[in-house]
Amino acid sequence: MCGERFEVQFRYQMEEREGGFAFYCSHDCHGKAVRGETTGGATCAACRKRFRVELVFQVVRIRGELHHACSEDCRRQILAEAGGARLGLVGAAPEPAPPKEMPLRDPGASPAPRPRRNIAAPSHLAIFNHKGGTGKTTTSVSLAAGFAERGLKVLLVDTDSQGNVSASLGIKAERTLYHVLVMGVRPGDAAIQVRPNLDVVASNETLAAAELYLAGRQNRDRLLRDRLLPGTGSYDVVLLDCSPSLSLLNQNALVAADGIIVPVGCDFLSLVGVRQVIKTVKNVNALLHHPVQIHGVLPTFFDARARICRDSLDALKQHFGDRVLPPIRAATRFKEAPAQGKTIFEFAPDSNAAEDYRRIVDLLVDGPNDTVALAVGT
Repeated sequence: MCGERFEVQFRYQMEEREGGFAFYCSHDCHGKAVRGETTGGATCAACRKRFRVELVFQVVRIRGELHHACSEDCRRQILAEAGGARLGLVGAAPEPAPPKEMPLRDPGASPAPRPRRNIAAPSHLAIFNHKGGTGKTTTSVSLAAGFAERGLKVLLVDTDSQGNVSASLGIKAERTLYHVLVMGVRPGDAAIQVRPNLDVVASNETLAAAELYLAGRQNRDRLLRDRLLPGTGSYDVVLLDCSPSLSLLNQNALVAADGIIVPVGCDFLSLVGVRQVIKTVKNVNALLHHPVQIHGVLPTFFDARARICRDSLDALKQHFGDRVLPPIRAATRFKEAPAQGKTIFEFAPDSNAAEDYRRIVDLLVDGPNDTVALAVGT
């Protein structure tokens, strides 16, 4: 690729091609060769179409020989002609057989797609606030568990590289949101069933690298929607747990969502942070042409004995009106449940904390008598 002389030290640096060998000094040069960047793209081994390689499934290694597939149909054709050889990672050593796929529907269900149940809230909800410490992850996990308890099929997606959803539920995932965004892995292959009716697409520190990948993409604000949502049709609710930042991943989450739940701590600084949330949502509507709306504002850490909490709740009601959901009372149970890898409904099912979130779930599923989504311009 670059003509630089070097000493071969790693397996990926030497590759057999067309009866000879090709040598690569770095992963960057190897990747450029695989993607066909210097030759105007790769040629599909099935339909002979020229295309630019962008996803892992488009590179197929069969008995040590490299092939390219422009689509999943072409990839299946190539593998069928080769007698069932499987996809290999580019430049990687042979791997054990992949784990059995997690089905998007119940194993005993019929092949027909599972019909989505209608609920009062939007079916794709982002739990979002720029300010940290407002209970976003607690709200995401509790709402997801509450929806599942009501019999809804739920997918919880962690879009925060801190991976607090995994820590809260005591899970460790081999495939994460990074693999969905960067490597083109289907959401059903990355999702883990953690409870009945509840699947999770986890995240960890690798998601920070995914944001760098997004920054270089032409459709960088919509990649999460394009890669994630087509594989979630069998879920009644998709919840997106967002990080406390103005990140590119948060923009992607808002574009993928139809509605937003904003957890707001009952203190002055949290009220100030809500203004930035409204500004961001307006920008998504105007600049990214996606009509996402604030569906509800959720007061958290509420203590009726504290004047600041009562004043904060009054201020929220004055600005957001009926979109203010019943407050979540402060409770030490919220801090203790993640340490046990349990939801609040499992750890303390009869507590005030569980009662408060059940009330919110009931409102989101059944809706009040006059459910009207809050327009962002209000």
